Amino acid sequence: MSEENPIEDFEVIFSIIPDPRVVSRTEHRLIDIIMIAILATIAGSESWRDIETFGQTKQAWLSTFLELPHGIPSHDTFARLFTLIRPEAFQKAFHRWVEQLFTRQEGEVIAIDGKKVRGSYDHASGKGAIHMVSAWASERGIVLGQRKTDAKSNEITAIPELLRLLNIANCTVTLDAMGCQTRIAQAIRDEKADYILQVKANQKQLHLDLQDWFAYADQMAFTGMKHDYAETINKGHGRIEIRRCWAVSDPLAFDYIRNYQGWADLQTIIRVQRERHLPIRHTQETSYYISSLLPDARHLLQAIRHHWSIENSCHWVLDVTFGEDKSRIRIGYAPQNMAILRHLALNIIKRDPSKGGIKQKRYRAALDDAFLLNLLVPV
Repeated sequence: MSEENPIEDFEVIFSIIPDPRVVSRTEHRLIDIIMIAILATIAGSESWRDIETFGQTKQAWLSTFLELPHGIPSHDTFARLFTLIRPEAFQKAFHRWVEQLFTRQEGEVIAIDGKKVRGSYDHASGKGAIHMVSAWASERGIVLGQRKTDAKSNEITAIPELLRLLNIANCTVTLDAMGCQTRIAQAIRDEKADYILQVKANQKQLHLDLQDWFAYADQMAFTGMKHDYAETINKGHGRIEIRRCWAVSDPLAFDYIRNYQGWADLQTIIRVQRERHLPIRHTQETSYYISSLLPDARHLLQAIRHHWSIENSCHWVLDVTFGEDKSRIRIGYAPQNMAILRHLALNIIKRDPSKGGIKQKRYRAALDDAFLLNLLVPV
């Protein structure tokens, strides 16, 4: 990033997005509009009118590195453009940016999960709320990529498409029960990655088989069975959480599980028990998983725990800090493109090593132009 053009890297990366407008009739450069939208989203904007207000307020500063031949676009211009930009092109640019700035870590846990953008429904056109499937690098806390589906049930087709977009070789992909499908397990292995899939009632027979096998294993005290066990205890804020993991890689277990051959390179079946002791109540739950990894219970338990960071550190932040669920952006491709803008802004803020939470950094970015621009600089 040069002093003369501090957004040079972004211009190069996002130049692959085709301009959907009739170029001879345009007043504003595509890259200017995209950069204002990115900066405004980082600084707390949640609507096209917010983005216009940000641009008008910061016009003198923005003009030091953007051309802005006709000033700041109106909110209608932002809305029209992001309604027309093909999300596939925006996703490709997003992925290109992630690949350039975030080095993939071998063995890292990549959590894949879906989230409904609740405010994106459009009663006038009969369009339901969009559903975005995202890939989350759990330990680094960044979004790696996303795909839109028409409904939660269509995650099954969107997940393989997302996997092909990413470079996940030698990583571990974790999925909740919706992703527990033989074709998804195969797609993960095809990309040279491992999987941990949660098993619930949507795989009814497999779920019952796992429950029955572990009940039998308990009766036998796991005697003579190839298995591993790990336990963690966490205390804090008046709460005690105990997690126990049994990982079994015994030939007899696989013989008992019907049709297990359909699961690509299945090596381990897993049971995880969670106990929570609170001042006024005690809860316990049991979950089952299958994996292509070896039966290292401590490693598996850690990976399973990492999976839920996509809920706490990504989906929750998008709703509470970025106002995603209350957003009324809903026409054309705009909801998908705005979701990508939020992911991009979240990654940029998470990359900043300074102290402070995401909400605080967004507020600081709105007030401090130097801090906002510095967020774009690779560390």
